[in-house]
Amino acid sequence: MGSRRNTELFLLIASAFPVTLLYALYVTGTGAALSFQTLAVPIGLFAAFTAAHIAARIFVPGADPAILPIVFFLSGIGITFVTRLAPTLAMNQLIILFVSITLMVITLALVKNLDIVKRYKYTFGAIGILLLILPMFIGTEIYGSKLWIRIGSFTIQPGEFAKVFIVLFLAGYLSENRELLSISSHSIMGFKIPRLRLLTPLFLVWGICLLVVVFERDLGSALLFYTIFLMMLYAATGRVSYVIIGFFLLAIGAVGAYHFLSHVQVRFQIWLNPFADAQNKGYQIVQSLYSLADGGLAGVGVGKGLAKLIPIVESDFIFSAIGEEMGLLGGSAVLLAFMLFAVRGLTTAARAKSDLAAFTATGLTAAISFQAFLIVGGVTKLIPLTGVTLPFMSQGGSSLLASFVIVALLMRAGDEATGRSVELAGTGISTALPDSAVAGAPTSKNGTRFFTASAGATAGSHARPNSRMRRRLLDTPESGVLGRVALAKRLTVTVFVFTGLFAILIGNLTYLQVFQAKNIQSMPSNNHTIMRAAYIKRGSIITSDGVTLAESVQNADGTYSRSYPNGNLAAHTVGYYSTQYGSTGIESSMNDTLTGSRDYSSWKNAVNSLAGITQPGNTVKLTINSSIQQAAEQALAGKKGAIVVLDPRTGAVLAKASAPSYDNSNVETLMGTNDESQGSLVDRSTQSLYTPGSTFKVVTLAAALDSGKATLDQSFESPSSMKIGDADVTNRLNANYGTVSLERAFALSSNVVFGQLATDIGADTLTQYARAFGYGQSLGQDFGTAESIIPDAGAMTEWELAWAGAGQPVGQGHTPGPQTTVMQNAVIAAAIANNGIAMKPYVVAQTLSPEGTVVKTTQSRSLGQAISSDTAAKVKEAMLEVVEDGTGQVAQVSGVKVAGKTGTAEIGSGNINSVFIGFAPYDTPTVAISVMLEDYTEDSGEASAAELASQVLKVALAVQGA
Repeated sequence: MGSRRNTELFLLIASAFPVTLLYALYVTGTGAALSFQTLAVPIGLFAAFTAAHIAARIFVPGADPAILPIVFFLSGIGITFVTRLAPTLAMNQLIILFVSITLMVITLALVKNLDIVKRYKYTFGAIGILLLILPMFIGTEIYGSKLWIRIGSFTIQPGEFAKVFIVLFLAGYLSENRELLSISSHSIMGFKIPRLRLLTPLFLVWGICLLVVVFERDLGSALLFYTIFLMMLYAATGRVSYVIIGFFLLAIGAVGAYHFLSHVQVRFQIWLNPFADAQNKGYQIVQSLYSLADGGLAGVGVGKGLAKLIPIVESDFIFSAIGEEMGLLGGSAVLLAFMLFAVRGLTTAARAKSDLAAFTATGLTAAISFQAFLIVGGVTKLIPLTGVTLPFMSQGGSSLLASFVIVALLMRAGDEATGRSVELAGTGISTALPDSAVAGAPTSKNGTRFFTASAGATAGSHARPNSRMRRRLLDTPESGVLGRVALAKRLTVTVFVFTGLFAILIGNLTYLQVFQAKNIQSMPSNNHTIMRAAYIKRGSIITSDGVTLAESVQNADGTYSRSYPNGNLAAHTVGYYSTQYGSTGIESSMNDTLTGSRDYSSWKNAVNSLAGITQPGNTVKLTINSSIQQAAEQALAGKKGAIVVLDPRTGAVLAKASAPSYDNSNVETLMGTNDESQGSLVDRSTQSLYTPGSTFKVVTLAAALDSGKATLDQSFESPSSMKIGDADVTNRLNANYGTVSLERAFALSSNVVFGQLATDIGADTLTQYARAFGYGQSLGQDFGTAESIIPDAGAMTEWELAWAGAGQPVGQGHTPGPQTTVMQNAVIAAAIANNGIAMKPYVVAQTLSPEGTVVKTTQSRSLGQAISSDTAAKVKEAMLEVVEDGTGQVAQVSGVKVAGKTGTAEIGSGNINSVFIGFAPYDTPTVAISVMLEDYTEDSGEASAAELASQVLKVALAVQGA
């Protein structure tokens, strides 16, 4: 047996590493230095378990080698989290833990074998029942359950010890009577059920459990005892009918308890929807779900969780804290450890040389493993919360002491295993009967032979003189070796049951911590998310020229507040960050980058990261230039509209302004007012759809030239009005331009000419080119835009197509188009400037580490070649004439050639929007611009979109040194 104990020692040493590492992470999180003194707890615990290992070598050399290391692993994690969650209780818990280990060794030394269970089984049963029901009479109610007995300043929970005595009683009773229980039955419609008198123990246990639920208000203990009994009964008899009847009785009890007991109703209602009363009755489970969601895959780090918000977290909800701070990986490791405990315990039962040892091991294993399932299932909302403790881990002396006694008895049962003795001891006859006795024995319907009291004199210890009870002969399926084989098969089934239960727990935990985590974290009532955000030092957001737009400032209490040192400059791009209202803009899209990251580049950084000590957030450097942005915002001051400035060569956003703007440092005040009329929170540059007006003629012209359907010098008639399709298309202000070239019609912005042009090139071609420029898709690399609209070709009539070519959306039965964002118009202008290649706009230039080194640089991406470079050159020429000698002359910039296209978009009720797109310098464009000015009044002296473009282009070109 030396190899078993050597394996045990090796596993203990292996378990010491995660236990010590976990405690080291806790110590590191408190700010203390790692030393033998600060690591005294895991070192002392390892020494105590090493002593227990030595005792096992002496007293139980044949015991299973994995059980003690598993208990060490679970106890080590438990004491770490009790110390972390309840420091004032930690010393008492540590003392009880060492006392429990000592009690385990004493039990190993005193209990030489399990034969004592046979002799005193009814005594053990009486003690167990007495301990179970004692709190009904002299118990103290704590947290709504009457489970404790107070003795002076101490409280004990008798039910924890009751399960040990009841398991021993059941093991002794079943080992003597399992054959009788397995064969005695009535057949009703082909279904075999036990005789009524044999169901007496089942009804008795059921009744006691109901008493516990009613008078002690303890749903968990009642369910635990009842399940242990059913499992042991099934293992002993193999009769599924017992299990079915048992579950039927359980269902009756559950329905009755729900209807007549208010505390049971509350438990079920909380389970179904804890958020319905999240601040009162559902508070514990809601906070547990918040903690688990925060944990994610790897956890927030030991000592960094908010599980202390859960009442009595160190006891019933300690697994929630483990899941939060160690994540899915740590929580699954704990569940796998309990699953291995169940497997090794049931393996011990299968190896046992006697029924008594087998049933003892089965019951004790079920007591630990199913209790773990109950509490973890409860705190993860898989099943109703029952309120039992997590064995070896939860704070509480009674549970810990009883659990280690169970371990000692389980190891004793393992020492009495097959191989330690040649003989198998069961309830079958162990001595041969005379042939006359066999021949004269009566036979049952199923072929089983019985002997009576007269024959029982030779039958061994279980046949008492003058007993009327009849026993099986050697040839029964539950006798001798055959019975042991049948028992082993049933224990194998039980192993699969427990493996399945813990697999379900891990699956449910994965669902909560991975798939549902974001949903739970984003709940408005999630106080964990709100509180955690206050302690995160988010990275800064800066412009391309180094101006800080957003940064985090530490407060006196250690929390951080978001500061915007340059007021609301680029407010819509930067967005806001509110613990109450969430985040928008870069604060939202780059949240993971701005939030502190983990660093595993060295062992010290790795330990700090595992402990939850993260680096400050990375800095996000934007493509926006502060001077160009200021110019754009000043141009829009007091107006409604938007301006976008791009680098046409890359798609980098140089400025993006929306008016009216808002104060992103005080969004809470804005949220409390009616902002609908102003819409200051709406980013008009990316999220608002506008009529493009004559700026869409750039697309129509490009499509006509690129498809070969027209040339710039081609002549068109441009009267004030022309019937196209079933209705008229008219020029702006009914202007009659006579016969003009296409290039001149573009400069004059003739609707009539471009209506004819659109019908010439056809709806299919026009929509194809519009989509090549970006219509129908979200444009930003690192931000989102509304999709600009161009109707399906088949949906437009000829008249609707004519107006679409002129940039005016009309029609019925479909969404009219074109409709564009200001960003889309900027992309069109940039594509013409960039030889027909449309670039995908982006606003984040680089990500910088807290030390200032470049972590990531955004690479420019192309939307594709919208038109050929030759076509682009011709459109550029036409756009130059618009500014030089057309409707866009006010967009000129002194000393620089500017190309562009104006638009006057009619929006109903006599209102118009002023629109402009363009680029400069003409020969080598470095700036493209799109301006949308809402509710523009002509002849009012108000600056048009083209004039605003000139102001911004002048600053942009100066910044670039053009």
